[in-house]
Amino acid sequence: MFPVVPERALLELARTEGGPDTLTLLVRDQDTRRLLLLRAVLDAAEAAGPSVCTAAQKARLREDWALLTEADRLPAADARFANPARARLFHPLTGPWARSCLRGLDAAPGPADGERARRLRRDLAHFSAIAAVVAAGAGIPFRTRLTARAGVLALPSLGALHTARSGDVPVDVTCTEGRLVLRQADAPDVTVHLESGVGAWSGALSWTPAHALPGLTRTAPPLPLDDLDPYRELPDGPGHGNLRTPLALDDAERKRWLQAWSGTALALRSGGAQRLAEAGALLRCLVPLETPPDVGTGRGSCSATRREAFGGLLSSTPPDAVTLAATLVHELQHAKLAALGDLVTLHRAGPAARYFAPWRTDPRPYDGLLQGTYSHLAMAAFYQRRALVGGLPDRDWAWAQHARYRAQVGAALPALVGSPDLTVRGRRFVDEMAATHERMAEHPAPRGHVARAQAYVASARALWAQRHASALPPSNG
Repeated sequence: MFPVVPERALLELARTEGGPDTLTLLVRDQDTRRLLLLRAVLDAAEAAGPSVCTAAQKARLREDWALLTEADRLPAADARFANPARARLFHPLTGPWARSCLRGLDAAPGPADGERARRLRRDLAHFSAIAAVVAAGAGIPFRTRLTARAGVLALPSLGALHTARSGDVPVDVTCTEGRLVLRQADAPDVTVHLESGVGAWSGALSWTPAHALPGLTRTAPPLPLDDLDPYRELPDGPGHGNLRTPLALDDAERKRWLQAWSGTALALRSGGAQRLAEAGALLRCLVPLETPPDVGTGRGSCSATRREAFGGLLSSTPPDAVTLAATLVHELQHAKLAALGDLVTLHRAGPAARYFAPWRTDPRPYDGLLQGTYSHLAMAAFYQRRALVGGLPDRDWAWAQHARYRAQVGAALPALVGSPDLTVRGRRFVDEMAATHERMAEHPAPRGHVARAQAYVASARALWAQRHASALPPSNG
Protein backbone atom coordinates (compact mmCIF):
# COMPACT_ATOMS: atom_id res chain seq x y z
CA MET A 1 0.00 0.00 0.00
CA PHE A 2 2.79 2.41 0.85
CA PRO A 3 5.14 3.58 -1.92
CA VAL A 4 8.76 2.55 -2.37
CA VAL A 5 11.23 5.42 -2.04
CA PRO A 6 13.45 5.54 -5.16
CA GLU A 7 17.20 5.82 -4.66
CA ARG A 8 17.17 9.23 -6.32
CA ALA A 9 14.62 10.51 -3.80
CA LEU A 10 16.57 9.03 -0.87
CA LEU A 11 19.73 10.86 -1.93
CA GLU A 12 17.87 14.11 -2.57
CA LEU A 13 16.50 13.99 0.95
CA ALA A 14 19.91 13.07 2.38
CA ARG A 15 21.19 16.36 0.93
CA THR A 16 18.29 18.06 2.81
CA GLU A 17 16.70 18.77 -0.54
CA GLY A 18 13.86 17.09 -2.44
CA GLY A 19 12.47 17.76 -5.88
CA PRO A 20 8.73 18.09 -6.61
CA ASP A 21 8.26 14.33 -7.13
CA THR A 22 10.04 13.49 -3.89
CA LEU A 23 8.08 15.99 -1.82
CA THR A 24 4.83 14.87 -3.43
CA LEU A 25 5.67 11.27 -2.50
CA LEU A 26 6.10 12.24 1.16
CA VAL A 27 2.93 14.32 1.24
CA ARG A 28 0.75 11.71 -0.41
CA ASP A 29 2.01 9.02 1.91
CA GLN A 30 1.29 11.14 4.98
CA ASP A 31 -2.19 11.93 3.66
CA THR A 32 -2.84 8.22 3.13
CA ARG A 33 -1.74 7.51 6.68
CA ARG A 34 -4.08 10.23 7.95
CA LEU A 35 -7.06 8.58 6.23
CA LEU A 36 -6.06 5.24 7.73
CA LEU A 37 -5.81 6.89 11.14
CA LEU A 38 -9.32 8.29 10.81
CA ARG A 39 -10.60 4.88 9.74
CA ALA A 40 -8.91 3.45 12.83
CA VAL A 41 -10.81 5.94 15.03
CA LEU A 42 -14.13 4.86 13.56
CA ASP A 43 -13.29 1.17 13.84
CA ALA A 44 -12.12 1.60 17.45
CA ALA A 45 -15.34 3.41 18.31
CA GLU A 46 -17.46 0.64 16.80
CA ALA A 47 -15.48 -2.00 18.68
CA ALA A 48 -15.53 -0.18 22.03
CA GLY A 49 -17.84 -1.35 24.74
CA PRO A 50 -20.78 0.81 25.89
CA SER A 51 -18.86 1.91 28.98
CA VAL A 52 -16.29 3.55 26.68
CA CYS A 53 -18.38 4.67 23.69
CA THR A 54 -22.15 4.68 23.95
CA ALA A 55 -24.58 3.65 21.22
CA ALA A 56 -25.60 7.31 20.81
CA GLN A 57 -21.99 8.38 20.34
CA LYS A 58 -21.43 5.67 17.74
CA ALA A 59 -24.55 6.71 15.86
CA ARG A 60 -23.39 10.33 15.85
CA LEU A 61 -19.97 9.33 14.51
CA ARG A 62 -21.68 7.50 11.64
CA GLU A 63 -23.81 10.56 10.86
CA ASP A 64 -20.76 12.84 10.87
CA TRP A 65 -18.80 10.46 8.65
CA ALA A 66 -21.72 10.31 6.20
CA LEU A 67 -21.73 14.12 6.04
CA LEU A 68 -17.97 14.11 5.34
CA THR A 69 -18.44 11.49 2.63
CA GLU A 70 -21.14 13.57 0.96
CA ALA A 71 -18.89 16.64 0.99
CA ASP A 72 -15.97 14.64 -0.36
CA ARG A 73 -17.94 13.81 -3.51
CA LEU A 74 -18.50 17.47 -4.34
CA PRO A 75 -15.99 19.62 -6.28
CA ALA A 76 -14.42 22.58 -4.50
CA ALA A 77 -16.41 25.79 -4.91
CA ASP A 78 -13.19 27.72 -5.56
CA ALA A 79 -10.55 26.12 -7.81
CA ARG A 80 -7.75 27.73 -5.77
CA PHE A 81 -8.61 25.60 -2.74
CA ALA A 82 -8.59 21.87 -2.16
CA ASN A 83 -11.64 19.72 -1.68
CA PRO A 84 -12.96 20.94 1.72
CA ALA A 85 -13.34 17.45 3.14
CA ARG A 86 -9.78 16.37 2.30
CA ALA A 87 -8.32 19.75 3.23
CA ARG A 88 -9.87 19.56 6.69
CA LEU A 89 -8.97 15.91 7.30
CA PHE A 90 -5.40 16.56 6.18
CA HIS A 91 -5.12 19.69 8.34
CA PRO A 92 -2.19 19.07 10.70
CA LEU A 93 -4.14 19.47 13.93
CA THR A 94 -6.62 16.78 12.94
CA GLY A 95 -3.79 14.33 13.64
CA PRO A 96 -3.46 15.12 17.37
CA TRP A 97 -7.26 14.98 17.66
CA ALA A 98 -7.36 11.49 16.10
CA ARG A 99 -4.54 10.26 18.35
CA SER A 100 -6.36 11.57 21.41
CA CYS A 101 -9.51 9.73 20.31
CA LEU A 102 -7.60 6.46 19.89
CA ARG A 103 -6.06 6.77 23.34
CA GLY A 104 -9.49 7.22 24.86
CA LEU A 105 -11.13 4.46 22.83
CA ASP A 106 -8.31 2.02 23.51
CA ALA A 107 -9.09 1.99 27.22
CA ALA A 108 -9.54 -1.31 29.00
CA PRO A 109 -13.14 -2.50 29.42
CA GLY A 110 -14.89 -1.38 32.57
CA PRO A 111 -16.07 1.90 34.06
CA ALA A 112 -14.06 4.83 32.73
CA ASP A 113 -12.60 7.31 35.18
CA GLY A 114 -14.16 10.75 35.12
CA GLU A 115 -11.31 12.67 33.48
CA ARG A 116 -10.72 10.08 30.75
CA ALA A 117 -14.43 9.87 29.97
CA ARG A 118 -14.74 13.65 29.81
CA ARG A 119 -11.76 13.91 27.46
CA LEU A 120 -13.13 11.24 25.13
CA ARG A 121 -16.57 12.84 25.15
CA ARG A 122 -15.01 16.13 24.07
CA ASP A 123 -12.85 14.41 21.45
CA LEU A 124 -15.82 12.71 19.83
CA ALA A 125 -17.87 15.90 19.95
CA HIS A 126 -15.07 17.70 18.08
CA PHE A 127 -15.55 15.34 15.14
CA SER A 128 -19.05 16.76 14.78
CA ALA A 129 -17.57 20.26 14.54
CA ILE A 130 -15.11 19.06 11.87
CA ALA A 131 -17.96 17.53 9.86
CA ALA A 132 -20.03 20.70 10.17
CA VAL A 133 -17.16 22.85 8.92
CA VAL A 134 -16.55 20.56 5.97
CA ALA A 135 -20.24 20.50 5.02
CA ALA A 136 -20.46 24.27 5.27
CA GLY A 137 -17.39 24.66 3.06
CA ALA A 138 -18.89 22.31 0.48
CA GLY A 139 -22.15 24.27 0.41
CA ILE A 140 -24.26 21.50 1.95
CA PRO A 141 -27.23 22.84 3.96
CA PHE A 142 -27.68 21.18 7.34
CA ARG A 143 -29.02 21.53 10.86
CA THR A 144 -27.13 19.98 13.77
CA ARG A 145 -26.31 20.31 17.45
CA LEU A 146 -22.70 20.83 18.50
CA THR A 147 -21.14 21.05 21.96
CA ALA A 148 -18.98 23.92 23.15
CA ARG A 149 -15.95 22.93 25.22
CA ALA A 150 -15.46 24.93 28.42
CA GLY A 151 -17.50 27.79 26.99
CA VAL A 152 -15.86 27.79 23.55
CA LEU A 153 -17.21 26.20 20.37
CA ALA A 154 -14.23 25.87 18.02
CA LEU A 155 -15.11 25.52 14.33
CA PRO A 156 -11.76 24.64 12.71
CA SER A 157 -10.71 27.03 9.93
CA LEU A 158 -13.72 29.28 10.59
CA GLY A 159 -13.40 30.62 14.12
CA ALA A 160 -14.73 30.18 17.64
CA LEU A 161 -17.90 31.11 19.49
CA HIS A 162 -17.65 32.11 23.14
CA THR A 163 -20.86 30.92 24.73
CA ALA A 164 -22.92 32.83 27.25
CA ARG A 165 -22.58 30.03 29.77
CA SER A 166 -19.39 28.31 30.87
CA GLY A 167 -18.80 24.59 30.71
CA ASP A 168 -19.74 22.15 27.95
CA VAL A 169 -22.96 23.59 26.52
CA PRO A 170 -25.04 22.70 23.44
CA VAL A 171 -25.14 25.02 20.44
CA ASP A 172 -27.64 24.50 17.60
CA VAL A 173 -26.17 25.23 14.18
CA THR A 174 -28.04 25.88 10.94
CA CYS A 175 -26.20 26.28 7.63
CA THR A 176 -27.74 27.75 4.48
CA GLU A 177 -26.16 29.55 1.52
CA GLY A 178 -22.74 30.18 3.05
CA ARG A 179 -24.11 31.36 6.36
CA LEU A 180 -24.16 29.74 9.79
CA VAL A 181 -26.65 30.61 12.50
CA LEU A 182 -25.43 29.61 15.98
CA ARG A 183 -28.15 29.37 18.61
CA GLN A 184 -27.66 28.87 22.34
CA ALA A 185 -29.87 29.24 25.37
CA ASP A 186 -30.04 32.63 27.09
CA ALA A 187 -28.14 34.47 24.33
CA PRO A 188 -28.91 36.13 20.99
CA ASP A 189 -28.37 34.14 17.81
CA VAL A 190 -25.00 34.65 16.14
CA THR A 191 -24.84 34.77 12.34
CA VAL A 192 -21.52 33.86 10.78
CA HIS A 193 -20.66 34.44 7.10
CA LEU A 194 -18.15 32.08 5.50
CA GLU A 195 -15.21 33.40 3.52
CA SER A 196 -13.23 31.61 0.80
CA GLY A 197 -10.46 29.43 2.17
CA VAL A 198 -9.97 30.33 5.83
CA GLY A 199 -12.08 32.40 8.17
CA ALA A 200 -15.64 33.59 8.69
CA TRP A 201 -16.88 36.98 9.87
CA SER A 202 -19.65 38.07 12.19
CA GLY A 203 -20.69 41.29 13.83
CA ALA A 204 -21.17 39.51 17.15
CA LEU A 205 -18.58 40.21 19.83
CA SER A 206 -18.82 36.58 20.95
CA TRP A 207 -17.33 35.38 17.64
CA THR A 208 -13.55 35.23 17.04
CA PRO A 209 -12.64 34.62 13.40
CA ALA A 210 -9.87 32.27 12.32
CA HIS A 211 -6.90 34.04 10.75
CA ALA A 212 -4.59 33.23 7.89
CA LEU A 213 -1.44 34.69 6.40
CA PRO A 214 -1.25 35.47 2.68
CA GLY A 215 -0.04 32.68 0.43
CA LEU A 216 3.70 32.21 0.49
CA THR A 217 3.72 32.79 -3.29
CA ARG A 218 1.23 34.54 -5.56
CA THR A 219 -0.44 31.27 -6.56
CA ALA A 220 -0.49 29.68 -3.10
CA PRO A 221 -3.64 29.70 -0.94
CA PRO A 222 -3.66 31.54 2.41
CA LEU A 223 -1.83 29.77 5.23
CA PRO A 224 -3.79 29.28 8.48
CA LEU A 225 -2.31 31.00 11.52
CA ASP A 226 -4.16 28.81 14.00
CA ASP A 227 -4.52 30.15 17.52
CA LEU A 228 -7.98 28.67 18.14
CA ASP A 229 -7.86 24.90 17.59
CA PRO A 230 -8.17 23.03 20.92
CA TYR A 231 -5.62 20.42 19.74
CA ARG A 232 -2.76 22.83 19.05
CA GLU A 233 -1.09 22.43 22.46
CA LEU A 234 2.07 20.33 22.66
CA PRO A 235 1.79 17.16 24.75
CA ASP A 236 3.52 16.73 28.08
CA GLY A 237 6.92 15.08 28.04
CA PRO A 238 10.62 15.90 27.79
CA GLY A 239 10.69 16.11 23.98
CA HIS A 240 9.43 19.68 23.81
CA GLY A 241 10.94 21.18 26.96
CA ASN A 242 8.83 24.12 28.10
CA LEU A 243 7.23 24.72 24.67
CA ARG A 244 3.71 23.74 25.66
CA THR A 245 1.86 27.05 25.86
CA PRO A 246 -0.11 28.05 22.76
CA LEU A 247 -0.64 31.75 22.24
CA ALA A 248 -3.94 33.46 21.49
CA LEU A 249 -2.90 36.36 19.28
CA ASP A 250 -3.91 39.94 19.88
CA ASP A 251 -3.80 42.58 17.13
CA ALA A 252 -0.21 43.57 17.94
CA GLU A 253 1.10 40.00 17.83
CA ARG A 254 -0.83 39.31 14.62
CA LYS A 255 0.72 42.38 13.03
CA ARG A 256 4.21 41.18 14.01
CA TRP A 257 3.52 37.83 12.39
CA LEU A 258 2.33 39.50 9.22
CA GLN A 259 5.38 41.78 9.08
CA ALA A 260 7.78 38.86 9.38
CA TRP A 261 5.78 36.69 6.99
CA SER A 262 5.74 39.37 4.28
CA GLY A 263 9.49 38.96 3.75
CA THR A 264 9.78 35.24 4.42
CA ALA A 265 9.48 34.06 0.80
CA LEU A 266 12.36 36.34 -0.25
CA ALA A 267 14.46 35.21 2.71
CA LEU A 268 13.81 31.55 1.89
CA ARG A 269 14.73 32.07 -1.76
CA SER A 270 18.00 33.73 -0.76
CA GLY A 271 18.94 30.46 0.93
CA GLY A 272 18.19 28.47 -2.22
CA ALA A 273 15.12 28.13 -4.42
CA GLN A 274 14.63 24.66 -2.96
CA ARG A 275 13.84 26.14 0.46
CA LEU A 276 10.91 28.13 -0.88
CA ALA A 277 9.58 25.16 -2.87
CA GLU A 278 9.93 22.94 0.18
CA ALA A 279 7.92 25.28 2.37
CA GLY A 280 5.24 25.61 -0.29
CA ALA A 281 4.90 21.84 -0.61
CA LEU A 282 4.98 20.85 3.07
CA LEU A 283 3.72 23.73 5.22
CA ARG A 284 -0.01 23.65 5.98
CA CYS A 285 -0.43 25.78 9.08
CA LEU A 286 1.45 27.82 11.66
CA VAL A 287 0.58 27.63 15.36
CA PRO A 288 1.69 30.56 17.55
CA LEU A 289 3.45 29.74 20.82
CA GLU A 290 4.31 31.91 23.77
CA THR A 291 7.98 32.83 23.91
CA PRO A 292 9.70 31.17 26.91
CA PRO A 293 11.57 33.64 29.11
CA ASP A 294 14.94 31.99 28.41
CA VAL A 295 14.82 32.74 24.65
CA GLY A 296 15.94 36.31 25.11
CA THR A 297 15.68 39.21 22.71
CA GLY A 298 17.12 40.01 19.31
CA ARG A 299 16.71 37.15 16.84
CA GLY A 300 15.65 34.61 19.43
CA SER A 301 12.61 32.38 18.90
CA CYS A 302 11.40 28.90 19.76
CA SER A 303 9.73 26.35 17.53
CA ALA A 304 8.64 22.72 17.27
CA THR A 305 7.01 20.13 15.05
CA ARG A 306 4.90 17.09 15.94
CA ARG A 307 5.04 13.74 14.17
CA GLU A 308 1.27 13.35 14.40
CA ALA A 309 0.68 16.85 12.93
CA PHE A 310 2.40 16.63 9.54
CA GLY A 311 2.53 20.03 7.87
CA GLY A 312 2.10 21.99 11.09
CA LEU A 313 4.79 24.18 12.58
CA LEU A 314 4.63 25.72 16.04
CA SER A 315 6.61 28.89 16.66
CA SER A 316 6.85 31.87 18.93
CA THR A 317 6.32 35.26 17.30
CA PRO A 318 9.26 35.71 14.89
CA PRO A 319 11.29 38.92 15.25
CA ASP A 320 11.98 39.20 11.51
CA ALA A 321 11.62 37.45 8.16
CA VAL A 322 15.07 35.83 8.18
CA THR A 323 14.44 34.26 11.58
CA LEU A 324 11.08 32.94 10.42
CA ALA A 325 12.62 31.58 7.21
CA ALA A 326 15.35 29.83 9.20
CA THR A 327 12.69 28.40 11.53
CA LEU A 328 10.84 26.96 8.53
CA VAL A 329 14.04 25.45 7.14
CA HIS A 330 14.93 23.90 10.49
CA GLU A 331 11.53 22.47 11.39
CA LEU A 332 10.60 21.26 7.90
CA GLN A 333 13.66 19.01 7.95
CA HIS A 334 12.19 17.28 10.99
CA ALA A 335 8.93 16.83 9.09
CA LYS A 336 10.75 15.44 6.03
CA LEU A 337 12.91 13.03 7.98
CA ALA A 338 9.96 11.80 10.06
CA ALA A 339 7.94 11.24 6.89
CA LEU A 340 10.85 9.39 5.29
CA GLY A 341 11.20 7.29 8.43
CA ASP A 342 7.62 6.10 7.98
CA LEU A 343 8.63 4.69 4.58
CA VAL A 344 12.25 3.58 5.05
CA THR A 345 14.00 2.00 8.04
CA LEU A 346 17.24 3.96 8.27
CA HIS A 347 18.59 2.37 11.46
CA ARG A 348 17.77 -0.10 14.20
CA ALA A 349 19.44 1.72 17.08
CA GLY A 350 17.79 1.58 20.47
CA PRO A 351 16.44 4.49 22.53
CA ALA A 352 19.44 4.77 24.87
CA ALA A 353 20.48 8.43 25.21
CA ARG A 354 24.29 8.36 25.06
CA TYR A 355 25.45 10.54 22.14
CA PHE A 356 27.03 13.97 22.22
CA ALA A 357 25.23 16.68 20.23
CA PRO A 358 26.88 20.12 20.28
CA TRP A 359 23.50 21.87 20.29
CA ARG A 360 22.26 20.06 23.41
CA THR A 361 23.53 19.75 26.97
CA ASP A 362 21.96 16.31 27.49
CA PRO A 363 22.88 12.97 25.86
CA ARG A 364 20.85 12.09 22.79
CA PRO A 365 19.56 8.77 21.45
CA TYR A 366 20.77 7.82 17.99
CA ASP A 367 17.53 8.82 16.30
CA GLY A 368 17.54 12.17 18.09
CA LEU A 369 21.13 12.75 16.99
CA LEU A 370 20.17 11.93 13.40
CA GLN A 371 17.21 14.31 13.49
CA GLY A 372 19.26 17.14 14.96
CA THR A 373 22.22 16.65 12.63
CA TYR A 374 19.92 16.56 9.62
CA SER A 375 18.22 19.84 10.49
CA HIS A 376 21.54 21.49 11.34
CA LEU A 377 22.99 20.38 8.00
CA ALA A 378 20.10 22.15 6.26
CA MET A 379 20.71 25.27 8.34
CA ALA A 380 24.40 25.26 7.41
CA ALA A 381 23.43 25.07 3.75
CA PHE A 382 20.77 27.76 4.11
CA TYR A 383 23.13 30.27 5.71
CA GLN A 384 25.96 29.47 3.32
CA ARG A 385 23.72 30.24 0.35
CA ARG A 386 22.66 33.50 1.99
CA ALA A 387 26.26 34.42 2.73
CA LEU A 388 27.17 33.88 -0.92
CA VAL A 389 24.52 36.36 -2.07
CA GLY A 390 26.19 39.71 -2.63
CA GLY A 391 24.84 42.85 -1.04
CA LEU A 392 22.98 41.35 1.89
CA PRO A 393 23.34 43.59 4.96
CA ASP A 394 23.67 40.59 7.31
CA ARG A 395 26.15 38.66 5.16
CA ASP A 396 28.81 38.48 7.88
CA TRP A 397 26.23 37.24 10.37
CA ALA A 398 25.15 34.58 7.85
CA TRP A 399 28.77 33.40 7.54
CA ALA A 400 28.99 33.15 11.33
CA GLN A 401 25.78 31.11 11.47
CA HIS A 402 26.97 28.84 8.67
CA ALA A 403 30.31 28.23 10.36
CA ARG A 404 28.66 27.34 13.65
CA TYR A 405 26.11 24.97 12.15
CA ARG A 406 28.71 23.28 9.95
CA ALA A 407 31.06 22.78 12.90
CA GLN A 408 28.24 21.26 14.93
CA VAL A 409 27.34 18.87 12.12
CA GLY A 410 30.98 17.90 11.72
CA ALA A 411 31.17 16.94 15.39
CA ALA A 412 28.06 14.75 15.17
CA LEU A 413 28.63 13.00 11.86
CA PRO A 414 31.28 10.46 13.02
CA ALA A 415 28.82 8.83 15.41
CA LEU A 416 26.15 8.66 12.72
CA VAL A 417 28.43 7.29 10.01
CA GLY A 418 30.15 4.80 12.32
CA SER A 419 27.02 3.23 13.76
CA PRO A 420 26.62 -0.54 13.22
CA ASP A 421 22.87 -0.08 13.57
CA LEU A 422 22.43 1.54 10.14
CA THR A 423 20.51 -0.37 7.51
CA VAL A 424 21.83 -0.51 3.93
CA ARG A 425 19.64 2.40 2.90
CA GLY A 426 20.39 4.22 6.13
CA ARG A 427 24.10 4.01 5.39
CA ARG A 428 23.53 5.46 1.92
CA PHE A 429 21.58 8.25 3.58
CA VAL A 430 24.15 9.27 6.22
CA ASP A 431 27.04 8.86 3.76
CA GLU A 432 25.33 11.34 1.46
CA MET A 433 24.79 13.66 4.43
CA ALA A 434 28.54 13.49 5.11
CA ALA A 435 29.32 14.16 1.44
CA THR A 436 27.02 17.19 1.48
CA HIS A 437 28.80 18.48 4.58
CA GLU A 438 32.18 17.98 2.89
CA ARG A 439 31.13 19.84 -0.28
CA MET A 440 30.44 22.94 1.79
CA ALA A 441 34.22 23.33 2.14
CA GLU A 442 34.30 24.51 -1.47
CA HIS A 443 32.98 27.87 -0.20
CA PRO A 444 34.50 28.25 3.27
CA ALA A 445 33.47 30.84 5.81
CA PRO A 446 36.05 33.47 6.86
CA ARG A 447 38.72 31.92 9.06
CA GLY A 448 37.74 33.93 12.11
CA HIS A 449 34.21 32.57 12.04
CA VAL A 450 35.49 29.03 11.54
CA ALA A 451 37.88 29.32 14.48
CA ARG A 452 35.19 30.67 16.78
CA ALA A 453 32.78 27.92 15.70
CA GLN A 454 35.33 25.19 16.33
CA ALA A 455 36.17 26.67 19.73
CA TYR A 456 32.46 26.73 20.59
CA VAL A 457 32.04 23.05 19.70
CA ALA A 458 35.20 22.08 21.61
CA SER A 459 33.92 23.92 24.68
CA ALA A 460 30.52 22.26 24.39
CA ARG A 461 32.16 18.84 24.07
CA ALA A 462 34.37 19.39 27.10
CA LEU A 463 31.45 20.55 29.24
CA TRP A 464 29.29 17.63 28.06
CA ALA A 465 32.07 15.13 28.84
CA GLN A 466 32.51 16.61 32.29
CA ARG A 467 28.80 16.16 33.00
CA HIS A 468 28.03 12.87 31.30
CA ALA A 469 30.95 10.91 29.85
CA SER A 470 31.88 9.03 33.03
CA ALA A 471 28.34 7.67 33.41
CA LEU A 472 27.83 6.61 29.78
CA PRO A 473 29.21 3.83 27.58
CA PRO A 474 31.55 4.98 24.78
CA SER A 475 29.81 6.61 21.84
CA ASN A 476 31.17 9.58 19.94
CA GLY A 477 33.29 11.15 22.63
